[in-house]
Amino acid sequence: MHSYLRAIGFSKLEQKELDQILQDVIASCDEKKIAEQGKNEIFAELSRYFGMNIGLRVCGTYDEQDQFRMEYYFPYFAGSGITSQEDVMVEQRSEKVCFSGACDDVRVGVTLIFYLANAGEYLTERTKGTPGEGFSNLTLSGLSTEGKILLPIQKNIAQRERDQQLTRKRTQMIYEARRGNEEAMENLTMDDMDTYAMISRRIANEDIFSIVDTYFMPYGMECDRYNVMGEILEWMETTNKLTGEKLYQMTINCNDLIFDICMNQEDLMGIPEVGRRFKGIIWLQGSLNF
Repeated sequence: MHSYLRAIGFSKLEQKELDQILQDVIASCDEKKIAEQGKNEIFAELSRYFGMNIGLRVCGTYDEQDQFRMEYYFPYFAGSGITSQEDVMVEQRSEKVCFSGACDDVRVGVTLIFYLANAGEYLTERTKGTPGEGFSNLTLSGLSTEGKILLPIQKNIAQRERDQQLTRKRTQMIYEARRGNEEAMENLTMDDMDTYAMISRRIANEDIFSIVDTYFMPYGMECDRYNVMGEILEWMETTNKLTGEKLYQMTINCNDLIFDICMNQEDLMGIPEVGRRFKGIIWLQGSLNF
């Protein structure tokens, strides 16, 4: 079974139940995306919703006899808004017809690698002659199976404004450094040294989460999993219509990157509220908006 099924409310499924659900998705899907793949095969992406913006996506091929052969499936969560407008590169994975995307967003400081959730649309665009790079309209979302709620760092209005100015200044310096500006590189190095010195001084008497407000870090060996912490901007409680399991969907601001997260209510420690912080491990999905 897919390890992130529980994130959309399928935590207690047996294998036979899952097989039946997948057959139901194939028999009566809510959305179908089709793209030519070679001379005799047609790639198909069949989707069915089981709640607010959550569902299962079954991918496979139709043969010459118009018979569908499932290759794989995955749970998905459709995010909202535009997360990034930086250029995105897409590459096919080696084991099957699925894709990973990569985006260099200066706000994060690392290359964002995500699982492409709308492969059917991407293949359709590619058959039209669109190359596998240069896309610049991306919506990110995350599925999580472990997380906790932290209280916010107490700040007044002046401190918040100062932090926003410093973030904008650092983002601009990273942009300039990537273009080869040596002065910007030196300034970034000095800023990192100052930050390290500040943390080393404060860590002796303070908790790390009262010093670090937000972060976005790669997690483990899989390139599309991340350890994140960010401020909750919006949240809602929703339900998987088939199983009745309760879910949390949250919009968080993580390093000025705004995206949505969905997880099972049983896997979250604490109660989400606007202004509080979410900390957890996510599987990052992305959809290109064509």
